[in-house]
Amino acid sequence: MGAEAEKEVILLTKNEVKKLNQTALNARRLLVEMLAAAGGGHIGGTLSIIDILTVLYHQVMRLKEGDPDWPERDRFVLSKGHAGPALYTILHTKGYLSREDLMTLNRPGTMLPSHCDITRTPGVDMFGGSLGQGLSAAVGMALAARMDSRDLRVFCIIGDGESDEGQIWEAGMAAAKYKLGNLIGIVDYNKLQIDGPVEAVMPLEPLRDKWAAFGWDVKEIDGHDVEQIHDALVRCLKKPDQPHMIIAHTIKGKGVSFCENTMESHNMGLTPTQLAQALSDLEGSEK
Repeated sequence: MGAEAEKEVILLTKNEVKKLNQTALNARRLLVEMLAAAGGGHIGGTLSIIDILTVLYHQVMRLKEGDPDWPERDRFVLSKGHAGPALYTILHTKGYLSREDLMTLNRPGTMLPSHCDITRTPGVDMFGGSLGQGLSAAVGMALAARMDSRDLRVFCIIGDGESDEGQIWEAGMAAAKYKLGNLIGIVDYNKLQIDGPVEAVMPLEPLRDKWAAFGWDVKEIDGHDVEQIHDALVRCLKKPDQPHMIIAHTIKGKGVSFCENTMESHNMGLTPTQLAQALSDLEGSEK
């Protein structure tokens, strides 16, 4: 596809940008309330992907209101499964889950376990939990769609720490071999993992060059800028001949002062005082 086609992108209106930012903000508020009610959880890596999920579910993915199992829908795989609560808040904004459902996170009998479960939660397309496996599942979904002549796209968010898993790169080779242009991966590159900074645990750089060397079309963006997220996704969908990887530079714990860029936010509880502070921080960030 030539340079002219690369320029043919659908721009968001100012009103659409405002609505997306407001939806993401509302999702962040729900998220901290949900995790506080649950006694804690993976707050850092959930807050870092809210903007990406918001654009996917409210602007890009083909979905059907009121029918999370619509056969022709696009598919989404949250490979970094411990960020399940982030997905639940977005499913709530789509009307698939109630606020009451959100407040049952991790409780006995809940439909919302910490890690996504396709058998429990409406709107979840794949289990999450065993890090490294989600991208392989997404490759299988994308290949199956092609074999069945179905015009659906598969989106998959992987973690940067998760990218230490060899299976991620095996899946990457398979996607390139089969030229899966209907597969769009997104790296949540917040640069912190459970044991420390990614650079110290297992450096990923040059990450863009690695994915390109594996045969993927690669784009690099600010993962909190809804316009950049939308632009990258739309450009991916216009190139059907190879799989796509969007490297989204994000901030762990985005929006909450005592969580941003901290290792502690990987998995932590929230006291009533901290919840109040988090909500205050988010209130102050409203655009």
